[in-house]
Amino acid sequence: REAFNSDPQRFSQFTLSSAGLFLDYSKNLITTETRDLLVSLAGEVNLKDAIKAQYDGELVNSSEGRPALHTALRRPVGDKLKVNGVDVMPDVHRVLNQMTELVGRIHDGLWRGYTEKPITDVVNIGIGGSFLGPELVSEALVAYAHKGVRCHYLANIDGSEFHELSMKIRAETTLFIVSSKSFNTLETLKNAQAARAWYLG
Repeated sequence: REAFNSDPQRFSQFTLSSAGLFLDYSKNLITTETRDLLVSLAGEVNLKDAIKAQYDGELVNSSEGRPALHTALRRPVGDKLKVNGVDVMPDVHRVLNQMTELVGRIHDGLWRGYTEKPITDVVNIGIGGSFLGPELVSEALVAYAHKGVRCHYLANIDGSEFHELSMKIRAETTLFIVSSKSFNTLETLKNAQAARAWYLG
């Protein structure tokens, strides 16, 4: 309140609207000086060029020596994105269509467990981006979620987390998804092994 009392223009200075979205950051601990310094820093590190490189499919993930192509998932049909001279977009949209079909089958009760019962729970096993993004979307869009299927997320290697989860789900109606780029991540592998042992146990 103090910031608004001392600056009646604070709301208009720290809000913006673009692409149908409205951002209000006026209630954060920020001043015009801080914002200007951040904008200046973005210019110094060539942030615009880095963003363009990511969207253009250039090698931006230096630790793995490859592009970061998750932005391709949001490109419309008909867009092109060449990586090493090959347009990756047809494959991206083919997989997105397969995912849409699979989700529809799960929601409609057509994709069933081994006892022919419909799936009631989906457990995503992953860590980092394989966990945080999906969980964020589930929480943000909970009002639009399909009521017949519950989503769960397992990232912690501590066995108590899986034990608690196993009390809420049934093997015959649970679908496990193991999310990993490399399938070398210790936490993901351990949790996948624990889920498999529980499932077969």
